[in-house]
Amino acid sequence: MPTTTAPAIGLAIPALARALPRVEDEIRRMATSSSLPIVNEHSGRVTAAGGKRLRSVLILAGTLAVGGSVTDKAVTAAACVELLHAGSLVHDDLMDDAAERRGVPTVNASWGPGPAVLVGDFMLARASQVALTEISPFAAERLAAAVADLVEGQVLEVLDLFNPDRTPEAALRSIALKTGALFRTGCVLAAHCADADEATGARMAEYGARFGLLFQILDDLLDLASTRLRLGKPVGNDVRQGVYTFPLLRAMDPGLRALLVREPGDDEVAEVLARLRRGPMVEDTLAHCRELARQSVEALPVLPASETADILRELPMAYLNWATTLIA
Repeated sequence: MPTTTAPAIGLAIPALARALPRVEDEIRRMATSSSLPIVNEHSGRVTAAGGKRLRSVLILAGTLAVGGSVTDKAVTAAACVELLHAGSLVHDDLMDDAAERRGVPTVNASWGPGPAVLVGDFMLARASQVALTEISPFAAERLAAAVADLVEGQVLEVLDLFNPDRTPEAALRSIALKTGALFRTGCVLAAHCADADEATGARMAEYGARFGLLFQILDDLLDLASTRLRLGKPVGNDVRQGVYTFPLLRAMDPGLRALLVREPGDDEVAEVLARLRRGPMVEDTLAHCRELARQSVEALPVLPASETADILRELPMAYLNWATTLIA
């Protein structure tokens, strides 16, 4: 997806505007910290391609809203989460045999599948190592647990590839682990870096988990209901790869099932997308996401009145509204 306006919301607050470039510096430092220049070259290129940095905004804003300031540990935590996410994308690209991400050749395309595994592993390991040495053992444990969740979520997805009988609940379980876990972990670390109590951390965790589901369901919806021109990348990739996502599964009917009983070709993919866009899938999914946005905000702990607290409350619906503008 093109860069979201979500980070720009954070830039309206001086403390966040100052902190976000520091996060980029930390990501660069960690991504290029190998003793081997060739690892730094590929890891650095992956992270330099950028991204939404929505997780960074959540961590920085969460720490500021809960604790009143953006701490050095919060900046490091944001960078660790982003590096972990980037490492997981290196592995995703390898599994998908993707040649490009964000306009940059993938590691598997530029160096090969075996080295791509190693570069991704390096990024995951470095994120947890820095969390341990520069934040706390708790932070390192939470990041390591997030990696385990990512793996389990991916395995669940692989087990259901090209399965038209996959249930919406199974799809939700997979994305709760693949995407929701990292959002949840980021929000837990936000509270931790603000020295918040356990109850506040638990509420922040629930906020992140719900927001993560919202984020991924919208991403899956856009792959079915947007266009290459609007999205900046091909659509229908999930259907081609046999990943039958929550929006599609909620809209499943006998006609769609007949198209998905075997690996669909380009004609079948086009027909699946056309059928979905003619039906109630878009509005049904958006209604579900509006409820997730409401639940996210409801989960937040009681926060001192501030612009940053307002951002945390506004961000789920703002992100949903932005994604809606990309639907064809």
